[in-house]
Amino acid sequence: MKAAVRPERYTNLQLLLHWLVAALVAFQYLFNEGIMASWHFYAHGDAATPEDFSGANLHVLVGLTVLLLAIVRLAVRISHGTPAAPEGEPRPLRILATATHHLLYLLIFLVPLSGAMAWFFVIERAATGHNLTKALLLAVVLLHIAGALVQAVVFRSNVFSRMLPSRR
Repeated sequence: MKAAVRPERYTNLQLLLHWLVAALVAFQYLFNEGIMASWHFYAHGDAATPEDFSGANLHVLVGLTVLLLAIVRLAVRISHGTPAAPEGEPRPLRILATATHHLLYLLIFLVPLSGAMAWFFVIERAATGHNLTKALLLAVVLLHIAGALVQAVVFRSNVFSRMLPSRR
């Protein structure tokens, strides 16, 4: 059940989960050569090197970890709540921020699920869905970062600082 009173900032667990998922998602984008080469082996019969298989296994493991952490993140978000939007935030910006967060959560589930379906069941459509959702995830992550920077620089709100560990 959602907390009745909205917290002033995110909990340490929420911060840890946010930054851990962010780091793992970045890792997935930066180091995906092994899975791409191995996918061709599985789907098209091309040869893959042992290094590619190792890279593919790591990619799959990290993807499943992201999915597990996303489940935990959502449960913690529901049970602990989230801070309110900054005072005086324009309504269109608040709507965009809410939509962006909802889309981020949806994509953080869809990307690893579609990847797992493609990998474990060799489903071409799931691979296509995985490629589309990972491209959309990247775009939404960039929008999310831009929004945080606008909050910090233009509106001088505490949105960015409340995503960092407390200095108490």
